[in-house]
Amino acid sequence: MSWQWWTVTAFGGSALAWGALLLFLVLAGRRTDARALAGFIPDCIVLVGRLLRDPRVPRRRKLLLSLAAGYLASSIDVVPDFIPVAGQLDDAIVLAFVLRHLLRGNEELVRELWPGPEQSLQLLLRLIGHPERSAA
Repeated sequence: MSWQWWTVTAFGGSALAWGALLLFLVLAGRRTDARALAGFIPDCIVLVGRLLRDPRVPRRRKLLLSLAAGYLASSIDVVPDFIPVAGQLDDAIVLAFVLRHLLRGNEELVRELWPGPEQSLQLLLRLIGHPERSAA
């Protein structure tokens, strides 16, 4: 079978799993969680765009963010995307390292620029290894 077939199958399977998870959350009465999950990736894309345009972000960090975005958009990867799980995992690891570096000392800026709900922002901060702030 061709690599195109594997790519379509991987994306289709991922989309079905994502949709099933959202449906499960809605049926379980957790509409807020479903809404946050559905908007997480678009919120991340908006965050990256805002960080690239913000004058408070140093040029080096913008360059690093741009390179990471180019790597994620590129069809050339360390692990090809048509390999289920591992293909997407290398992209997630690259993004996590870049965001961890970018957020060093800039958590308040990210909080200010985050377009989504607080719940998904807390998820992003946990994914990149930042400690949660307690709501006092």
